[in-house]
Amino acid sequence: MTTQATSSLPVKSRRAKTAEVEVLDRDERFVIYGVSWPAYVAIRNALDDHAGLHLTYLEGTLELMSPSNAHEEYKTIIARLVEAYAEEMDLDLNGFGSMTVRKRAKKRGLEPDECYSLGQPGKVPDIAIEVVLTSGVVNKMTVYEGLGVPEVWVWEAGAFKILRLTERGYEPRRRSEVLPDLDFQFLASFVETGGSQTPRIKAFRRAIRARRSGRT
Repeated sequence: MTTQATSSLPVKSRRAKTAEVEVLDRDERFVIYGVSWPAYVAIRNALDDHAGLHLTYLEGTLELMSPSNAHEEYKTIIARLVEAYAEEMDLDLNGFGSMTVRKRAKKRGLEPDECYSLGQPGKVPDIAIEVVLTSGVVNKMTVYEGLGVPEVWVWEAGAFKILRLTERGYEPRRRSEVLPDLDFQFLASFVETGGSQTPRIKAFRRAIRARRSGRT
């Protein structure tokens, strides 16, 4: 097996220290080539206690990603907003966080930032959410396609990209087929507002209610 660290920053400048707590100022990635499926599963199982570490596996290439503070903040506020939307709209949306999704036959596996199923969960989630702040070596969309995840929402550069799986691979859509009434520009405006999360969730809920009552 060969390895490759993909962070372009010098080791000493990768982390910003606050008191005794080290906070990553950018996503850090480490790539291992020539990894067998049993080795991937063993590594994933061995790292179960490291919940924040994301592994992406594609046909022998394994990428490990330790998310930055900004990455985690984005994925958390997006999850809280999506779940608040589901509650306000009385939707049976089930969240599974960053659970591992993998298929031995396809030699693919990963942990999304967040994932959801509408109604009864299937073998793969209906929606996977990915926050993209830095680029990796492994093409996650190729992994998702092999896993058969119907819809991937990508948050990048302050906007959502909605990708729907078709016979030709993933294709962009203006709206989600799983949550067709969700306005993604509206959602993005609350992701990018900044500040404390709870006031944003409350404001988002008020805005949804106002829209539903026709006051917008």
